[in-house]
Amino acid sequence: MASYDVTVRGAGIFGLSIAWICASRGAKVCIVDPHGAANGSSGGIVGALAPHVPENWNAKKAFQLESLLMAKGFWDEVEATGGRSAGYARNGRLQPVPDDHALTLARQRADTAKTLWKDKAAWEVTAASNNPWQPASPSGFLIFDTLSALIHPRQACGALVAALRSRGVEVVKEAPDSGRVVWATGVAGLVDLTAQHSRSMGNGVKGQAALLEFDASGLPQLFAGGVHIIPHCDGTVAVGSTSEREYSSPDKTDDQLDEVIAQAKAAVPALADAPVIDRWAGVRPRSRSRAPMLGQWPDRPDHFIANGGFKIGFGMAPKVAHVMADLVLESTDTIPVGFRVEDNL
Repeated sequence: MASYDVTVRGAGIFGLSIAWICASRGAKVCIVDPHGAANGSSGGIVGALAPHVPENWNAKKAFQLESLLMAKGFWDEVEATGGRSAGYARNGRLQPVPDDHALTLARQRADTAKTLWKDKAAWEVTAASNNPWQPASPSGFLIFDTLSALIHPRQACGALVAALRSRGVEVVKEAPDSGRVVWATGVAGLVDLTAQHSRSMGNGVKGQAALLEFDASGLPQLFAGGVHIIPHCDGTVAVGSTSEREYSSPDKTDDQLDEVIAQAKAAVPALADAPVIDRWAGVRPRSRSRAPMLGQWPDRPDHFIANGGFKIGFGMAPKVAHVMADLVLESTDTIPVGFRVEDNL
């Protein structure tokens, strides 16, 4: 029977990314997922890697900033190793400014971004124009930030699988625990953790999204009318998503997605005639603290938890992978307050 330094349970974005960094550091790794890679919420289609607003700074926002700035190097290496595109591009994001109050806030945040983001990225207020790839703005102004990036979730997971395979790491359906064990099992993992504690450790939140046939590759992503509009590098545009705490069919789309599509087309008239070529629904893991939940599994030596990516899992993945590899391989704990497993107990 083969022995491993690390067994990763769960082949979503957290599990695959942690496995990748552990393998890159020379560890012998096995990934176990009975459903295969990216079969859950990581197999979605939106992929907005967008920052929190640059104000009220805290550990979560600082962690996210580091991860977003690491992303290009992370995905460049994955693509170069495995030979598959992750669909990553840092083209920024445009958002309409609805009124004078929001305009004042936006300009204040532009100043704050200079301090917090330094010369790594900018948050700018610009005048709207007749560019068809701009959302309508009641105030006549738009926010443009250069930190936002996009990725195609399915392609990104496929790129990680290919890169891992080139390092001799496969995703298998069954295998016993061997070495240190990382549990990156999404919603099912949150349910298991909750069953062992006196209060909820998190829950699943359903999201629905659609893929439109429209080539806006190379242009900024948009956030308008509460909808993310993501121009993927493959000539499609993803729109989404809903956030449903209650649902009966976790993987089925319904008329709530029709509303999202209508909102996107109303915000960007250039999409009005774009046909819908795919509809997606899935349940994303949201920890009780709403931040990723990382660290040692309480009372289980050599077992670790990486869960709760929710809407920001792909944006957080590069930094999550490194801090978890530090912990699992070197027993070095650099997980910030607010992200720790005990913060959810």
